[in-house]
Amino acid sequence: MFNSKFRKAAGLLLFGGVIAACNQSTKDKQEADANVVRLITVDPGHFHAALVQKSMYPEVDSVVQVYAPADGKDLQAHLGLINDYNNRETDPTHWKEEIYTGPDFLDKMLKDRKGNVVVLAGNNKRKIDYISSAIEGGFNVLADKPMVIDKKGFSRLEKAFATANEKGVLLYDIMTERFEITATLQRALSRDTSLFGKLEKGSLQEPAITKESVHHFFKSVSGKPLIRPTWFFDVSQQGEGIVDVTTHLVDLVQWEGFPEQRIDYKKDIEVLNARRWATWVKKDEFKKATNEDIPDSLKEQVNPAGDLGVYANGEINYKIKGVFAKVMVKWNFEAPEGAGDTHYSIMRGTKANLIIKQGPEEGYKPVLYIELPKGNQNANFDQSVQDAVKKLSGTYQNLQVEKMKTGFYRLVIPEVYKTSHEEHFGQVTKNFLSYLEQNKLPDWEVPNMLAKYYITTEALSLAKKNKK
Repeated sequence: MFNSKFRKAAGLLLFGGVIAACNQSTKDKQEADANVVRLITVDPGHFHAALVQKSMYPEVDSVVQVYAPADGKDLQAHLGLINDYNNRETDPTHWKEEIYTGPDFLDKMLKDRKGNVVVLAGNNKRKIDYISSAIEGGFNVLADKPMVIDKKGFSRLEKAFATANEKGVLLYDIMTERFEITATLQRALSRDTSLFGKLEKGSLQEPAITKESVHHFFKSVSGKPLIRPTWFFDVSQQGEGIVDVTTHLVDLVQWEGFPEQRIDYKKDIEVLNARRWATWVKKDEFKKATNEDIPDSLKEQVNPAGDLGVYANGEINYKIKGVFAKVMVKWNFEAPEGAGDTHYSIMRGTKANLIIKQGPEEGYKPVLYIELPKGNQNANFDQSVQDAVKKLSGTYQNLQVEKMKTGFYRLVIPEVYKTSHEEHFGQVTKNFLSYLEQNKLPDWEVPNMLAKYYITTEALSLAKKNKK
């Protein structure tokens, strides 16, 4: 009898152990699944959505869910780029795209819940709708710039950030220019008080920080001519230049000039003035960029000569924490042979100026210069420059500086640190993945994103009132 009872008890213990082991195994699998990032791409209408997937990431599932409208042109362009990455000779990716198309694609995505990170890059008019829906649904969101293109959108974005905080999810925009090496080093050198001193306050006529960029409607991406959707030329959908590319410039002003500082747009920002103007695109240029004729929906923007006016250019002058700043963006149709998008930046310090140029003299490649401000007398300036560069060489090996003339120096940056615009998307994504793992953004990121979009949308409103 004892043996029988013992065997029965032992069997129950064994059975219970098996159940416990199964439960633990299930729990471990659930925890492991929770740590896997699964991407969902929604309505990809811009090539930046594909650039997020130009690289593979160990923590990201190779299966990506794609939800898009049924009309398909933007989707096919997106899938074409992913296919190119999967089939390239060097370091091919191995993404598997599972696709759903239909008028209910957004509702279907929210219902299916087949991923935990929504990637958005496309029509900017609809972007805030997608952001709001995804955040309300409890998804993390990685969104291309701009997240909003007008003041109404800004109010909704503010609410989206509050909801994200309540639901414990992250909302983040893709700021690639922080990874351009000259911008990174400009920021680093501006923090060296022995070289740079303090950031000047500046004036409206001579801002302490100026950032300007020139872009082009027709360009190549991943070695092929970029065919843009026709709506890219519709500022009611793409957004005007003053709220689009300027997001990068405003972001750099904050990231470099006020590193890791929280910026309260209600207290720290004053938009002084803003202006906007059109780039005129000829009929044959529009056809070259889109493979289509100018649609009837854009006829009101066409002049008697048949050229399409696109409000792609803008300038904003503002004060941030009492410092004068200026950003300007210009769009041409196509860059000269051998050229591309360009960037100009200056940070004025009490002891030195830090200048990025990317013109013909630089071979259209960004170059960072260090300049002794006019009127400053500093017999030890050469040594200060050498010392500052030496400090950075611990992080950036073989970084050097070349004296061009008295009080003017050029940084010589090893090629290994010069990553391309396309590579920057992988760098941003890796950063975002690290934030996901912590389930937390740096404390300053959310208020500074709000400050950034307040500046751009407020500037657009002001520029329209000025009718310039």
